[in-house]
Amino acid sequence: MEVATSVLNVEEENSIKTFYRIETAHTDYFHIDVMDGKFVENNTIEKMKQYSDNIKNISNIPLDVHLMVKDIKKYVDMFIPCEPRIISFHIEATKSGKETMELIKYIKEGNCKVGIAVNPETKISEVYDYLPYIHNVLVMSVHPGKGGQKFIEETYDRIKKLKKYIEQNCFENEIEVDGGINLENVKDINQVGADIVVAGNAVINSKDYLYTINRLKSPI
Repeated sequence: MEVATSVLNVEEENSIKTFYRIETAHTDYFHIDVMDGKFVENNTIEKMKQYSDNIKNISNIPLDVHLMVKDIKKYVDMFIPCEPRIISFHIEATKSGKETMELIKYIKEGNCKVGIAVNPETKISEVYDYLPYIHNVLVMSVHPGKGGQKFIEETYDRIKKLKKYIEQNCFENEIEVDGGINLENVKDINQVGADIVVAGNAVINSKDYLYTINRLKSPI
């Protein structure tokens, strides 16, 4: 399993040092939580753009950009220059299937992989039609917008259902799970079919980043 370490709660004054610590602990991706203050309450645009630029300057580890925004195209344009591995946007922020497909195409034209994020209250089947065109489904296991929330237990069944559908249709989508993930629940998340876990506080608040990330990658 792969680990995307969220830098949402990294303190600005120690940010460069913390990015180095995350890199040397062999995270697979830096997870960038972009919030516009409209789709979700918090606004992290300036901070996340600065962090993305700084990481790009000091690290070769890919960026995993998660857009929690209403005006998706605007923020794709802002973050594409950072050359992320993937940009994920919320299905709930699109008004139609046509718009969703246009955004998928637009992100791909920026030489970037595409993910669709889905909130806990949205049916997981909402993403099925897009699976042939995207790389990743970002399953939210908390309500988006704030770090440090508790993992929603119903997420296990949602991951299982999505995994089964992907396998039945011979698709190759990755399942990424975001929110409330820690060393206690990561094994169960892995067993139901997750390929990537997003970990923020579990890594940032730990004394030994290398130990924590290794445990997340290979849960006991």
